[in-house]
Amino acid sequence: MGEAMVKVDDEAVTVSDVAAETRSLTPHVAISRIIMLVNPLSGSVGPRAAGEAEAILAGYGCEASVVALEGDLFDSQINAALEAKPDVLLVLAGDGTAGTIASRAGPDGPLVAPLPGGTMNMLPKALYGTADWKLALRRALEDGVPQPVAGGEVRDGDLCQSFYCAAIFGSPALWAPAREAMRTGKLKLAWLHARRALRRAFSGRLRFSLDGRKSRRAEALVLISPMISRAMDENTGLEAAAMNPSDAMQAFRLAAHAVMDDWRQDPAVTTRATQRVAIRARSRIPAVIDGEPVQLHHEARVKFLPKAFRALAPRPPAAEDTV
Repeated sequence: MGEAMVKVDDEAVTVSDVAAETRSLTPHVAISRIIMLVNPLSGSVGPRAAGEAEAILAGYGCEASVVALEGDLFDSQINAALEAKPDVLLVLAGDGTAGTIASRAGPDGPLVAPLPGGTMNMLPKALYGTADWKLALRRALEDGVPQPVAGGEVRDGDLCQSFYCAAIFGSPALWAPAREAMRTGKLKLAWLHARRALRRAFSGRLRFSLDGRKSRRAEALVLISPMISRAMDENTGLEAAAMNPSDAMQAFRLAAHAVMDDWRQDPAVTTRATQRVAIRARSRIPAVIDGEPVQLHHEARVKFLPKAFRALAPRPPAAEDTV
C-alpha cells in the first residue's frame, strides 16, 4: 500500500515528505514534547484535520502526538493530556472547548495554543491574528513566546465559566448571532436576529455593581479582557462597558453598531476598569461568554483573573509598530 497523502497548505504531500523538511521551532522557549487535541466535529475543523496536523508536526523535529477527541471520552482525554505535562498543549476545537482546556491548564499548567477551530474564534484571532488554524499553528511553533493571558470568571450558582475575550450580559447579548450572520454575508438572518434582540430591549434592565460600589442600572453590561480592550494597556482589570440607550431610537442605533462595527464608539456606552462585578436582574439573564450563548439565573458574579493561563503565541507588536 502507498503512503497516505494529506493536504498541507493546500498541497497534497506524504507525511515523510513533510518530515524531511524540518522547520525551526521558536527560540523563545524550549519545546521537546507536544500534544495536540483535535475535535473533528467542531465547526471549522473537519475529519481530515488530525491527519493534516500530524503531517505538519512531523516537520518540527520534536516528539508530537495528535489526539482526536471523541464524544464521551472528552474529559478523560483532556485530563490525560494535562497529566502528561507536555511543553505545549495545542488545541484545535470550538471556542467553548478551547476555553475549557485553557481554564483547566491554569497559570501553572503547560503552555496552551488555542487554534481557530470554532465559529467565532475570538481567542485564537486575538492571539494569532488569523482564522486559519494551520497558519496559527506555525506562528505558535515558530514565533511563539510564553504569554500570561488575563481574563474573567463568571459564577452563577453551580456554573463557573472563564472567558478571555469578552462577556456580554443582558438583551444585547442576543445581537452576537446577528453580527456573526452579517460577517458571513447572511443578511436576512442577521436582520431576523437583530429584530429579535430589539424586541427584547427594555424588557428588563440589569442592576450591576463594580468593585463594591453603588448599584447602577443598564440595558446591558460588557466585560472585556485586557487582551481585547482598546482602552486598557495593562492587566489591571476588565474593561466594563455599560450600555444605556434612553429610547427605542438609541437602542436601534446601538443594535446597528453591534451588527456593523464597534459598539463602544456609541455615545450610549460608558466604560471603566473593574476587578469584581455583581450582576442581578428580575428574570434570567441572556449572556454571551467568549462567543458561547448561555442563560444565567437572576444573579451572577464576575471576578478578574490577572493570569488565567499561559499561551504560546507571537509577541504582540509594540505600540510604535502599530501606528
